[in-house]
Amino acid sequence: METIGSDLRGKVVLITGGTSGIGLGLSLGFADLGCHVVPTSEPGTEARIRGTVRELEKRGVQSLEIATDVTDARQVAALTRRVVERFGRLDVLVNCAGITSRKPSVAVTEEEWNKVLAVNLTGTFLMCQKAGEIMLKQGSGSIINIASMTSFVAYPEVAAYCASKGGVRMLTKALAIEWAKHGVRVNDIAPGDIMTELTRSVVEKDPERLRRIQSRIPMERLGEVDELVGAAIYFASDASRYVTGQTLVVDGGHLAQGL
Repeated sequence: METIGSDLRGKVVLITGGTSGIGLGLSLGFADLGCHVVPTSEPGTEARIRGTVRELEKRGVQSLEIATDVTDARQVAALTRRVVERFGRLDVLVNCAGITSRKPSVAVTEEEWNKVLAVNLTGTFLMCQKAGEIMLKQGSGSIINIASMTSFVAYPEVAAYCASKGGVRMLTKALAIEWAKHGVRVNDIAPGDIMTELTRSVVEKDPERLRRIQSRIPMERLGEVDELVGAAIYFASDASRYVTGQTLVVDGGHLAQGL
């Protein structure tokens, strides 16, 4: 039996939010397997995109520099069009772009609510829609949405984030059953508490907060970004060719014991 992911060499992978945090880890992980990776992020982050592309090219794969606002359907269409023009196909889409806003729900403005839903849910749909058009014509493709623990359980003062990530999980299922017969699979990964650059900057200022988080996790530690790579590789590869509409939770056992 081939090693999981060995069939991915030369595949074309598009990753939104692919230049920082979890998205960057996934970009590098796919590149290490020999995939051509396009890591996009929002306009205004062109320098970060350029730096990420250089890191990918050092690994001997091809890439493409392009910034994209995932909430803008025209920009999303331009992105997927450029990927196909450059590489001739699109094999894997990873929707990792996301934002949050923490404040009491009674204080959340309509603008704040709409922004979180626009990026996390509408942006994911638009990317799925445009990538789906390409994959349906190909008769093949894998879409991997990044969901969240809050796709299952609620946390206080992040109502918009919880709603958006719950929506991502159901969107995954809806597209999966619609596109299954056409060879396009749609799954999602629900990360638990992961030690990203942002998380590290927060817990370094508040060690007690880190201890509280770890106390809720059976493995007694936060996850590392590269510990999500295996889940993404599984969903992208032929190892999961009969798997669609599913959520893989990567959380150190947190959800298994409840909150």
